[in-house]
Amino acid sequence: MLILGLTGSIGMGKSTTAKLFVEAGVPLYDADAQVHRLYEGEAAPAIEAAFPGTTAGGKVDRAKLSARVVHDAAAMKQLEQIVHPMLGASRQKFFADAEAAGAPVVVLDIPLLFETGGEKRVDAVVVVTTSPELQRERVLARGTMDAAKLDAIIAKQMPDAEKRKRADFIVDTSHGLDPVRARIRDILAEVVKMPQRRE
Repeated sequence: MLILGLTGSIGMGKSTTAKLFVEAGVPLYDADAQVHRLYEGEAAPAIEAAFPGTTAGGKVDRAKLSARVVHDAAAMKQLEQIVHPMLGASRQKFFADAEAAGAPVVVLDIPLLFETGGEKRVDAVVVVTTSPELQRERVLARGTMDAAKLDAIIAKQMPDAEKRKRADFIVDTSHGLDPVRARIRDILAEVVKMPQRRE
């Protein structure tokens, strides 16, 4: 079974591309969604014990937790030590289930794939991209963020050009869904011929 890592900066169309991989029948592991799930259950008691007052009703209050750890490297590390082993276990279960189902390819959706060295744990990397203009337009249209906050996020992420350079496959989402669907078909046809590369 081959593992494709899917990544791309904010507003590039990664979530939509991930959905289209699922539509094409590929099992998808969404790291962010899994963190949300852990925060709503399994991880909440340990997080409350480490950071009292950051949960309510057995669920992590993400805003309160973020305020507690975002400017504190030691707290961030402590949070990662709680969440990462749980994430690792959920990822192993995902792999086992996909393998048992006979899936030839699975996709790991990891926003900060390169930033966290995740490319070593996959066989090929798919980078989702679009023009900087379209990227800004999409993110600002969500109405959840202003231009300054967007600039701060983009500044923290590896530049899109660098991601594209390091990609095995590039998906450009600038021209609607059908070209993306066609690109996914091409990628799936090609990736099954590739050797396993992960460490």
